Amino acid sequence: MPETYKMAIAGLERELIRCPLNDKIDIAAFIMFSDVELTVKASEELLKKCPDFDVILTAESKGIPLAYEMARQSGTTYVVARKSKKLYMTDPLIVDVKSITTANEQRLILSREKADMLTGKRVLIVDDVISTGESLNALEKLTEAAGGKITGRAAVLAEGDAADRDDIIFLEKLPLFFK
Repeated sequence: MPETYKMAIAGLERELIRCPLNDKIDIAAFIMFSDVELTVKASEELLKKCPDFDVILTAESKGIPLAYEMARQSGTTYVVARKSKKLYMTDPLIVDVKSITTANEQRLILSREKADMLTGKRVLIVDDVISTGESLNALEKLTEAAGGKITGRAAVLAEGDAADRDDIIFLEKLPLFFK
């Protein structure tokens, strides 16, 4: 049986599986997929803390349920930066990103149509977890390239040193587990 970490998130108790990041550090896996109750409640609580915005931007894929639910509850819309270029994407904006939970460098891509949805808009960047901030930086670059104005950066959890940042909004701190 894998080791776990129990925590309260948006008033709900969850048990997260600990996973080795390397031989010195474990991280607790926070997966919102399939957890509708947590997605709804976390969205509700985050929206109480967020500044005004016109559109939500998130990265594929774990931030999608959160962005959708926050958009639904706030009556706004959301845009997803994709990890690969799709055939239907015209004149894409592309930014490289290195995430803590993914071995290889990735790309975040917005088609011109999606980038135009950010132009001149107040953009709230959301994700499930902010850790190293690399995905967040890539989303910021996409927003700037599209001509959007970032009004906030929000996540359900801030992992490790990210919890000490004063430029992000989050519900709970997610510790790192040093061996």
